[in-house]
Amino acid sequence: MSYSRLYLAGNSLPLKLPGVIQLMKYVPHYTVTARLLRMLESITALKTKIDASAVSVAWIPAIREESSLRTAHSSTAIEGNPLTLKEVKILSQGGRLPQAKPKHTNEVLNYLAALRYIEQHSGAKKITAKDVLRLHGIIGRNALDREPVGAYRPYQVYVGNHTPPIALAVPGLVSDLLDWLNRAGPDLPAVISSAILHYRFEYIHPFGDGNGRVGRALATWELYRKKFDTHHIFAVDEILREDRPAYYRALDTVRRQKEDLTTWLEFMASAVEKTLERVWRRIGLLGKHGGRQTLILTPKQEKLLLILREGALSISQIQQELKVTKQGAHFILKPLLGNKLIKRTGGHKTGKYSLI
Repeated sequence: MSYSRLYLAGNSLPLKLPGVIQLMKYVPHYTVTARLLRMLESITALKTKIDASAVSVAWIPAIREESSLRTAHSSTAIEGNPLTLKEVKILSQGGRLPQAKPKHTNEVLNYLAALRYIEQHSGAKKITAKDVLRLHGIIGRNALDREPVGAYRPYQVYVGNHTPPIALAVPGLVSDLLDWLNRAGPDLPAVISSAILHYRFEYIHPFGDGNGRVGRALATWELYRKKFDTHHIFAVDEILREDRPAYYRALDTVRRQKEDLTTWLEFMASAVEKTLERVWRRIGLLGKHGGRQTLILTPKQEKLLLILREGALSISQIQQELKVTKQGAHFILKPLLGNKLIKRTGGHKTGKYSLI
C-alpha cells in the first residue's frame, strides 16, 4: 500500500450496557505528515539495502545474536537495570555474575527468553490476550516488584502524570486493542502498527509491573510478524535507551495532545530509521573486515571506525572527536586493536591510528 494513501479504518462503537463500564472500540487517531512520510520512505530504502546485503552473508547468526543482546540490555536498562552490555553477553552465554543482584540477572535472562519466544512465534497470524499474558509471565518470572505475574493487575496504578484505566477495564481494553491490531493493523506499514501497539499498551498499563518491557517486546513482535525484520537484526530499543528522557516525553506528549498519535509515530519512525542506519553501518564494517564478529561494538567504537575511514588520527584527535579523556580513548581503542580492526603506526608521540 502506498504510504500516501494511509488512512484510519473502523468506527467508534460505544457499548451501552447498564451497570457495565462503557468501552469504545479502539480507533487510533493520527495524521500522516510530510515528515512522517519522508521517514517511511527512507526506512523502506534502508530496509531494501539491508535485506539485499543480508541474504547472502554467512554472519547473520552473529549479528542476530548481537541484536538480541542489545535489545535485552536496552529494554531492561530503560527500566533501571544496571548491568552492562558486556555483562548481558556473559549471562547469555551461560556465565554467572556473582556480584549482580538476582533480580537484575533475572530481568535480563527473562528478556532474552521473551525474545526467543517472539522469534519462535514470528509467523503468528494474530496476537491474542493469552499471548500477552504468556509474554508477561516470561518477562516477570522472579523479576517484578509487584505481582501478579502473567495476569492482569487487580489494583490501580499510577505512572508519573498518567493515571491508567481502572483494573476492571483492563481486560476489555487489551482485547479491544488486539482486535484493532488483528483486524485493521495488517493494512498499515509495520512501523505504524508497531508504534500504535506500543503506545496504546503503555497507556492501558495492564500489569502491576513490567509494562514497559512487555510493551517493547510486543512492538518488536509486530515488526517480526509483518516481516519487517526478517533476520531479527534490528534493535530499536537501543535507540530508545540512548535518549530515555525523549522516549518518555514522546509518550507523555500523546496524552497531553488528547491521544493524537502523530508526534509519537514520528518519534518511533525516527528511532527505526536510526536503527536501520546503524545496522547498515555495522553490515558495512563486517563486510570490510571479512565478517569478523568477535566483539560487540559500542556506539563510540562504531563512530571511531566511521571517522577513521576518512584518514588516520592521533590519540589527541580521537579524544577530541569522541569527547573522551586520553584514558577513555585508549579503552575504546584496545578491543579494536586486539581484533585487528585498526592499527597504530608511528612513534610514541607521533603515532596515529588507522583502519587495517
